[in-house]
Amino acid sequence: MTTQTHPSATTDRLATVRQGAQRIRLNALHMGEVQGQGYIGQALGAADVLAAVYLDQLRHRPADPHWDERDRFLLSTGHYAIALYAALAEAGVIPREELDTYGSDDSRLPMSGMASYTPGMEISGGSLGHGLTVAVGMALGLRHRGSDARVFNFLSDGELNEGSTWEAAMSAASHRLGNLTALVDMNALQADGPTAGVLAIEPAEEKWAAFGWNTQRVDGNDPDAMLAAFDAVADRDPVGAPQVILFDVTVGKGVPLLEQREKNHFMRIDEHEWAICREQLIAGFEEAGR
Repeated sequence: MTTQTHPSATTDRLATVRQGAQRIRLNALHMGEVQGQGYIGQALGAADVLAAVYLDQLRHRPADPHWDERDRFLLSTGHYAIALYAALAEAGVIPREELDTYGSDDSRLPMSGMASYTPGMEISGGSLGHGLTVAVGMALGLRHRGSDARVFNFLSDGELNEGSTWEAAMSAASHRLGNLTALVDMNALQADGPTAGVLAIEPAEEKWAAFGWNTQRVDGNDPDAMLAAFDAVADRDPVGAPQVILFDVTVGKGVPLLEQREKNHFMRIDEHEWAICREQLIAGFEEAGR
């Protein structure tokens, strides 16, 4: 069992998250190369958040993904499955070598998240905008059972365009679901273009607060800031206001070639570029560690 005590962001904790995020990014690139395409930019951007969740925060048993008292992590953005698979491998829930089967026939790792296929995948993702609704019901059900398990719902800024998301947000506050934390990937991009150009959602933090949520907004690619935000959530009353952390992230983080790509929602990466991506990722990580 993995049990977290949530001390201050020590050097060891930061190193664990940083190194784990690097391996998540490398594994996501590897899976992307298997298919030659995919939601690589989102995976690279979300890697730090997923590393913090799975290596520092989540109470779970890797060998028993259905352990009744586990914390629940719900991936509302099913197309981010490539990132979650890399995190599940890093956390020991699935074998690392199974990542080689990503997107293949009869694989447990389909390109979009499916709860019926993958250990540790709590819900099937998509259509977007329903993850928080499921999370509200799950958090309420756990509380009725007397469980102290927490529910984390990862959703995208594009899902803030959906009315069902805000209905769920209002319900969570009404039921005082302090055991629920929403993690919003604020990457400022969706399929049809920049989020602000499709449907403006700012000021997002103030909107969540107006719906009765305790809100934080941090750099989602800064492990130190993220751990402090998670620790603040862990100190809250489980029967009280729900929590939301808005993570500002960079699509393609760590790989300049992809960070600068104009159409980076669903990336098609040329065969020769995969090696360049890995080289840039490794070089940047080594430089940051000096």
